Order: sequence, then structure tokens, then C-alpha cells
Amino acid sequence: MTRPIDAPQQFDLWWARLPDPVGRRPLLLLGRTSAYAYLTRVLVVEVTTTVRGIPQEISLGRREGLSRPCVANLDTLRTVPRGALESRVGRLAVSRHAEVKRAMGHVLHWPELSGL
Repeated sequence: MTRPIDAPQQFDLWWARLPDPVGRRPLLLLGRTSAYAYLTRVLVVEVTTTVRGIPQEISLGRREGLSRPCVANLDTLRTVPRGALESRVGRLAVSRHAEVKRAMGHVLHWPELSGL
């Protein structure tokens, strides 16, 4: 079975409408792709222009489809309703997936992922 071209996938960036005070913002999808077909909530982190330069952040920008420099802040790990996803922005390159895993290692203080 083929997925629609706009079906969410792991490491996609999507615009989403979240409850106030967050509002509309891009999210980095972290859940496994196969789960998006049946889960009503998706695992994400928020994308923000507030850059703190910490290991829990992944730098993002034009190459990922965003209009300005920003970061995916893995400290904001949460689930959101799948229906909150509005439109696909872009995708994190496969060569950068290890950055997400390292950052998550810092968030959870798992040395085997973060290299601490």
C-alpha cells in the first residue's frame, strides 16, 4: 500500500495549530512512520527561533523548508493530536538523523545516545 504524498513521516517538519499560548508553529515529527496510520496523537518537538546553543537543539533553516534560522528544541518533546498537523514544511536529511538521536540522549541523559 502506498502512502499519500503528504502523509506524515518520521523526521518531517510540519506546520501545526496548537492550543494557546503556543499557537501555529512548525514541529519536527519524531514518531515512527508506520504509527501515523493509526495513532491519533503524534510524537513531536517544537521548532523555535529562540536559539540557546545547547546540545538539545537541532539547527534548522532554508534547507529544511523554513524561512529563517531556527532550532528543533528536543526539551519540548510532547504528543499532539494528528489533526493539529496542517501542512508539510520539509524534511530533515537522513544524514542528520543521528543529530536528533544525540540530542535526545542529552534530553534523557542517556550517555549511550549522547556520547556524554
